[in-house]
Amino acid sequence: MPHLLIVDDESDIRELIADVALEAGYTVAQASDVRQARIQMERQKPDVALVDVQLPDGDGVAFWKESGPSDTQVVFMTGYSSVDSAIEALRCGAVDYLLKPLSLRRLRGILVELKTMASSPPMPGASDCFAKMIGKSRAMQLLCAHIEKVAPTQATVLLVGESGTGKELAAEAIHLASPRHQQPFIPINCGAISPNLIESELFGHEKGSFTGADRQHKGYFERARGGTIFLDEITEMSMELQVRLLRVLETGRFMRVGAHEEIETDVRVVAATNRNPEQAVAGGALREDLYHRLSVFPLELPPLREREDDVILLAEHFLQKLNDENNTRKTFAPEAVKAMREYSWPGNIRELRNYVYRSYILADDVIKGDFNSFELEAHSAGWGSEILVPVGVPLAEANRQLILATLKQCGGVKKTAAEMLGISLKTLYNRLEEYGADTDLDGSSNPLR
Repeated sequence: MPHLLIVDDESDIRELIADVALEAGYTVAQASDVRQARIQMERQKPDVALVDVQLPDGDGVAFWKESGPSDTQVVFMTGYSSVDSAIEALRCGAVDYLLKPLSLRRLRGILVELKTMASSPPMPGASDCFAKMIGKSRAMQLLCAHIEKVAPTQATVLLVGESGTGKELAAEAIHLASPRHQQPFIPINCGAISPNLIESELFGHEKGSFTGADRQHKGYFERARGGTIFLDEITEMSMELQVRLLRVLETGRFMRVGAHEEIETDVRVVAATNRNPEQAVAGGALREDLYHRLSVFPLELPPLREREDDVILLAEHFLQKLNDENNTRKTFAPEAVKAMREYSWPGNIRELRNYVYRSYILADDVIKGDFNSFELEAHSAGWGSEILVPVGVPLAEANRQLILATLKQCGGVKKTAAEMLGISLKTLYNRLEEYGADTDLDGSSNPLR
């Protein structure tokens, strides 16, 4: 039987947890403060520990960091939640973070999960989890170290970074390094789904719940049971749907559209945005309570310009893949390597991949290039054109000018403009509709353009 240590100065809470743990198949020891906890650990090392953050004779997190066995799974408890304390607890190695008053459903779920972890199939090695995350820079090493820390927990993660930095790959790495790795990983671009359909896509619907609903439909939260859902472009989700998502995260339950009974969900949520989340909250694009619930463990993905020689590793990786697919042996000339090192890559990995692909097509055997060729490439694609925006112009107006100028540079081809801007085609359509410019610049409204 696994052994549980409960460290809390409130006897009622200790007894409640003990009752639940005994039912779950644990042996239990209790301690009301740090001193008693040390005594109990000397008597028997716990397999699992539930430790209150604020104890009469010390800080629970600091105590565990100093004295807790490294192979004991620890869950911290507190009645005073803050993002900083949650992050500190997770960095200390906690597998979860419980708020008081305790949810018995969550408590039972955590205890059962921790009990079965030892008998779970072995998780993939680090090399498997990070196989798609190419790079050896210090920034990437730090990112991977943080992913390894948070992946085994149940904490929601908010990935923040510029467009094209690889947020979906980071989310997949979190999934692969977690106990959920054998269950589904479902990426969802919130900006690419029609606002009228996204609720049904996420939570499902019942037959007859709306026009066209001719059968029952299971949403992503049902299909991802036991796995991970990645919500990209979270700020593109409507306020009404953000309220529903917050409730699902807090209660672990949801209802299909048109249903009257709740369904219990078991998914881990990883969200992402290429916007500054604090600014998104201030601008009304993201609910503050949802932001704090999602960012229990925020991770910032470094832009390519801060990743040292990773740009060359990535370029060689993309080129090798093209060579393998086409049975060729094309290489980069030294001047091309130098130019890639010196260029700032505002479009990050996505821009680099597109450059390698275009250069591969144009080159015979050796891909040549210098800095001027990058500038020409950027200008011809619409990246290098300049827009003069006076200081003090509202951010929304600056965004409008950038989007319209990029669309004009692309000859009105919306798909190309969306790719260059690093946003989904759906997001571009929404923005153009807001600006009253929802037709192509030549006056046509061809949806394929």
